[in-house]
Amino acid sequence: MAARDAQPKAIHLKDYRVPDFLIEHTHLDVVLNDEWTRVTSTLKLRRNPESERQDTSLVLDGAELRLVSVAIDGKPLSESDYRVDAESLTIADVPPAFELQVVTDIQPQKNTSLDGLYRSRGLYCTQCEAEGFRKITYYLDRPDVMSEFVTRIEANKDTHPVLLSNGNLIDGGDLAGDRHFAVWQDPHKKPCYLFAMVAGQLSHIEDKFVTTSGREVTLKIFVEPKDLDKCDHAMDSLKRAMRWDEEVYGREYDLDIFMIVAVDDFNMGAMENKGLNIFNTSCILAKPETTTDAGFQRVEAVVAHEYFHNWSGNRVTCRDWFQLSLKEGFTVFRDAEFSSDMGSRTVKRVEDVSMLRTAQFAEDGGPMAHPIRPDAYIEISNFYTLTIYEKGAEVVRMIANLLGPELFRKGSDLYFERHDGQAVTTDDFVAAMADASGRDLTQFKHWYSQAGTPVLTVTDQYDADAQEYTLEIAQYCPPTPECKHKKPFHIPVAVGLLGSAGNLPLQLKGETPNTETPDNTHTVLELTEAKQRFTFTGVKEKPVPALLRGFSAPVKLRYPYTRDDLMRLMSADDDGFVRWDASQQLATLVIGDAIKAYQGGEDLGQWPLDEQLAVACEQLLGDSSLDPAMVALMLALPSEGYLAEQAEVVDVHAIHAARNAVRRALGKRLAQPLRAIYSAYDHSKPYEANAEAIAQRTLKNLALGYLMIDPDAAQLDACEQQLRDSNNMTDTLAALTALVNCRAHDAEDRKRDALEAFYQQWQDEPLVVNDWFRVQSVSPLPGGLERVHALLKHPAYDPKNPNKIRSVVAAFTNGNPVNFHQKDGAGYTFLADEVLRLNKQNPQIAARLLTPLTKWRRYLPEQQALMKAALERILAEPELSKDVYEVVSKSLA
Repeated sequence: MAARDAQPKAIHLKDYRVPDFLIEHTHLDVVLNDEWTRVTSTLKLRRNPESERQDTSLVLDGAELRLVSVAIDGKPLSESDYRVDAESLTIADVPPAFELQVVTDIQPQKNTSLDGLYRSRGLYCTQCEAEGFRKITYYLDRPDVMSEFVTRIEANKDTHPVLLSNGNLIDGGDLAGDRHFAVWQDPHKKPCYLFAMVAGQLSHIEDKFVTTSGREVTLKIFVEPKDLDKCDHAMDSLKRAMRWDEEVYGREYDLDIFMIVAVDDFNMGAMENKGLNIFNTSCILAKPETTTDAGFQRVEAVVAHEYFHNWSGNRVTCRDWFQLSLKEGFTVFRDAEFSSDMGSRTVKRVEDVSMLRTAQFAEDGGPMAHPIRPDAYIEISNFYTLTIYEKGAEVVRMIANLLGPELFRKGSDLYFERHDGQAVTTDDFVAAMADASGRDLTQFKHWYSQAGTPVLTVTDQYDADAQEYTLEIAQYCPPTPECKHKKPFHIPVAVGLLGSAGNLPLQLKGETPNTETPDNTHTVLELTEAKQRFTFTGVKEKPVPALLRGFSAPVKLRYPYTRDDLMRLMSADDDGFVRWDASQQLATLVIGDAIKAYQGGEDLGQWPLDEQLAVACEQLLGDSSLDPAMVALMLALPSEGYLAEQAEVVDVHAIHAARNAVRRALGKRLAQPLRAIYSAYDHSKPYEANAEAIAQRTLKNLALGYLMIDPDAAQLDACEQQLRDSNNMTDTLAALTALVNCRAHDAEDRKRDALEAFYQQWQDEPLVVNDWFRVQSVSPLPGGLERVHALLKHPAYDPKNPNKIRSVVAAFTNGNPVNFHQKDGAGYTFLADEVLRLNKQNPQIAARLLTPLTKWRRYLPEQQALMKAALERILAEPELSKDVYEVVSKSLA
């Protein structure tokens, strides 16, 4: 913990220097016991020839360790030969090359941070990224120190029959006293953040994968015995990911075995430890009865993501933590492309952009805004952010769009070939892309060093006589904490022009016509200046511009579309993203009208529906050629979070009331076609997790949601029947959510009975119980905070389990704005209480919960004062973890 008078210091990228020592080989001997676990590390070190430092002392990172002994080249050191403090072990005057043996004792059972080696429900598990390894033994805990690892694990054979670590199993056997051991060797050098070990009572499923070169790889997924029937989808996803990476990137797996372990107590979604991926159960377990469509897709995506890290993160890793997006942004891009190939590319793109524009753009506009390559941090755990992951992926996507598929593949091949086995930087990645393509990406690198979301303001002019259409695009990026004045970004702006009969062929003035595809209706404009003009020739009518097709850049767009323009784009443009985006813009304008009316004192109880929105939605429902999933996405109104992000000042209650009024009016207008969609769906057909079946369920359940806004008795009965008879969790949870959130006066007994019956049926399935918690936590009906307090007292709630915390506390504070922002500030007090409780128990989770309070400056004055007071109360605590201190202090600065 960091006392207030000893505030944590920031670490700066400009201060990076190479390590003074390198670790050639690491041998770990981990002896697990109930009270104390003994770790003996034997390291072969040598001075780094690239280091300019002349000091001969060795400084190793360490935290929460009990040092037993230290020896160099077999000679024990006395206490006068070294110095130990809370964060390090310093040994003076070491030789240029030597063997160091350090013996430490640790207590994994008391490690509530779930960082390092910890014991949870009898299972020993590790999480070493970013700096957890220092809680296991003293080490050079930094990603640019790469070593070969051999790990010996010893434990009681009855309580911990399964002993796993990175690499290949090279030895094992029984020992005296009902104990046994296993020895694992990883032949590939890796930084210690990729170390993993697991010990416990686990069962597994097993399969094989034959690589393109003919090598057979054993695949194993380890889970608690009760969960063996939920692993098949993850195994199938793993094999699809392995094949895809071979076909699309030419990357083969490099060990004889690939293992996954699922654990219930885990701070993250999953971790790509070399050869032994450790997963949160929520990202590995799936079967129709207990897992929603979104859950199936999440498992597939996360399994792929962690597997793809084998090359983009493990074989080539990051030099320092400022380069985190080097591995995460690239790998998120890769897993998004994989998911697009496995399902609907347009739906996947829309889902990713929705999250980016709602949450990452908000992060870019808040006190924690940072470039995808930050220049400073206090606690690196705070930088596992949407900016690093999702915006980082968008930056890679822009490179791919600028280069095209062939040159991007050539660039990635060069990157892997040039840097295999190295710890490198984002500059190295961009250099490989530039060298392979011949493109100058110097200006493009501003995306790595500048924070914030650029705003594109577009104006246009049509000259009917010359048949020329001109777009003028200006870019501006608002100030962020690290920089007030931004240099122009290199922005790819994908464009189409929509005419009366469809998309028009494009020809830029001054460029040679494309004779190979003269009817080309899509082009990418490269914006590199603060303001540029682009003129198209041969345009025979004034078009509606389709801008940012496919969301070609992570920017905000300002163009004065009329509602007629948006309706044309919704119905006729051939880019799926543009059609969806037009539907969101039209709905946002309509909800904006209702917001103004609410703020003006009007009663929204019988708010009249905008006729253009109504007609557009009726046309969507009448177009049988459209993908049902896209229809559902276009009919779903913008979220309250997205609407808040669009507002200059966030009026939570006006947004909630306005969106509800429009949604209620839309449900009433569309009742007949929605009822037809719902009635036509065959609930008895077997569950399938493919794109077509998911699309049909998505549209059917969207119809249910609209029909349950103001249900009659027959609709309530239909909803209860779906809840009772469903053969899959997607339909079950959709029905439960619709019932719980409906405002029918005579439905209270039905809601109570449904919630109780659901819990009684699924109380032995922790992930389903999490869904049960979440449905109640995010319900916008009055009394939300009281419901959450009751849930925290429920026997199934575990205040130490991150999944439970996320399903109640985070779900409420992030997903239930109208109740979290109740006017007396009780929601803010509740969140501050939880943060202070978790500050000592699990600082990472505590810091992540703070996000809603960090945006306090964007709300109405009375809410600002209450949110700020909650932050000040947290900061006033005598001791704060670095994690919490950094977020709170930056929020108040």
